[in-house]
Amino acid sequence: MKEYGSLVEPRMTEYSDRKMLEYMGTGDPNTVARTAFNALFKTYYGLKGIDKMKAIAPKARWAEVDINKKSEWVGLYGVPVPETVTELPPGSDSNVKLVTWKYGEVAEILHVGPYAEETANIEKLKKFITDSGCKIAGEHEEEYIKGPGMFGAGDTKKYLTIIRYRVEKKKK
Repeated sequence: MKEYGSLVEPRMTEYSDRKMLEYMGTGDPNTVARTAFNALFKTYYGLKGIDKMKAIAPKARWAEVDINKKSEWVGLYGVPVPETVTELPPGSDSNVKLVTWKYGEVAEILHVGPYAEETANIEKLKKFITDSGCKIAGEHEEEYIKGPGMFGAGDTKKYLTIIRYRVEKKKK
């Protein structure tokens, strides 16, 4: 948690574009994410020439969505890969693609706790964006620093999620 302590309050920062393994899935992220991340990590661990012992934080993106219609959500689930990766391993899930996620200036905040309790931090981040003279210029993104593991959900109060939006200055 120490390394993310500065994110308990919203901040602006610059991110470089990032090469990703990506899986597009439609439906409630509470069920679709498991399928997506299983396919992504299976592909990731099949790549040659990467450090498979290095911990990587999976990510997900959604366009603005109706919170009451999760069955209609279209999510882009991703795992970062080194720029040196140029092709997927043989036998990869056909839903996994090698793409580049665009970044630039972003606003972000750390959420500690269950995913279902993110709303207050999302609203705090959106207000920060507006108060900073910016507007959202991309999808809602979440980076999962600590969450459900291989052996169950764990303590949801200890989940760490970075909530992020690409932003741009409002035109005057």
